[in-house]
Amino acid sequence: MCIILIKPWFKAITEALPIRTAVFVQEQGVPEELELDRFDADAHHALAYLGPLCVGTARLIGLAGEKGQIGRMAVLDEHRRNGIGGALLKALLKLGRSQGIREFELHAQVTAIPFYQSLGFGPFGEVYDEAGIPHRNMILILK
Repeated sequence: MCIILIKPWFKAITEALPIRTAVFVQEQGVPEELELDRFDADAHHALAYLGPLCVGTARLIGLAGEKGQIGRMAVLDEHRRNGIGGALLKALLKLGRSQGIREFELHAQVTAIPFYQSLGFGPFGEVYDEAGIPHRNMILILK
């Protein structure tokens, strides 16, 4: 079972950045200069731990109104399909809900759409290219 901790970027960077680099830059070929952006500093970062080892990360950015955006979800290859991504997502949804967020958006890689649908997100809009990878926007509106 994993433990999820929420941290600000200045505390998360030493564990989150190597995971994001391994998944996005090394595995998926995303240009390194696109991996970090101006939103990291203000985002809430969820980190997944198996014992002392951090194996996954994701972030929540607060948007205008009651909206938030989840992104940069990454789990190390050898720890995928064990519920870690779902635990990260659920932790960020819970955090967002506690902060008054009712509408969550994300940019899903097309191959991950079924994963997000299983957690209540619905696709909208057309497929588009982001960093050389096909994506589609998804949304979850809480009642």
